[in-house]
Amino acid sequence: MKKSLIGALILIVIALGAGFLVWNSSRTVETKDQNRIINTVQSNNDDQLDGVPAKDTTKTIIGTTVEGRDIVAYHYGTGSTEILFVGGIHGGYEWNTTLVAREAMDYLTEYPDKIPENVKVTIIPVLNLDGLVAVVGTSTDSFTKSDVSSSQAVQVSGRFNAHTVDINRNFDCDWKSNAVWQNTTVSGGSAAFSEPESKAIKNYVTANKPTAAVVWYSAAGGVFASNCHNGILPETLAITNVYADASGYPAYENFDFYKVTGDMVNWLAKEKIPAISVLLTTHESTEWEKNKAGITALLEYYAQ
Repeated sequence: MKKSLIGALILIVIALGAGFLVWNSSRTVETKDQNRIINTVQSNNDDQLDGVPAKDTTKTIIGTTVEGRDIVAYHYGTGSTEILFVGGIHGGYEWNTTLVAREAMDYLTEYPDKIPENVKVTIIPVLNLDGLVAVVGTSTDSFTKSDVSSSQAVQVSGRFNAHTVDINRNFDCDWKSNAVWQNTTVSGGSAAFSEPESKAIKNYVTANKPTAAVVWYSAAGGVFASNCHNGILPETLAITNVYADASGYPAYENFDFYKVTGDMVNWLAKEKIPAISVLLTTHESTEWEKNKAGITALLEYYAQ
């Protein structure tokens, strides 16, 4: 009987010891995981403090708007040839350019095989978030046409950022503080890149040096090459025709409806980056099938 009690006690001690070892091991793993998470967050915070946007494999916060909203770039593919697409530079006035950018994001998410192995697609669906919010409310991630204000005056006000600056007049190609939109004088800002939205694009382009860029606007219906007094880059002319031929939009070597200063794609041309403006035909339709064809053709063009 005594031997049985001793044996039982020994078994209980062994069981308790094993339980402690398992618990301690679990705590060690948990602590390591917590440290890893903390270190990752700390690393990203350090990047932000150093002025370099924190990145992951799906998106990058490239800056913030006047009102403090995050400007987000979404990435698809991991190749070294980066093609940059930008929508919503004119916020709520050209809300359909944000929707076509989001349709492109949905398409690439559903069909990742459309992206060649050597290509990385980056999409900034809306650059002027403050202007978009002014027109569609706060549902910028999921707004639909029904959310758009019916007031023409409200829509026009959404063209500008919260400083009432036309962001597409704030880049460093022929920049002027008093710029023109059609027959109206608009603000180009206090200096080139005075606005946080244009500065965010500048910093991203400088750091990442994309191979080519496409910026969506509305409304004229065409693909326009970029140029900043140095002639059209041969590669710019090539991708102008690639996108136009596939989409069915007419191709233009110049935007000559009126004098434009501080334009984003023309600044990209100044930086020797091939860039095109794709102007949707109206302010309401995304013309997705046309743009899907243009995007697909451009991806195929840059495939190895």
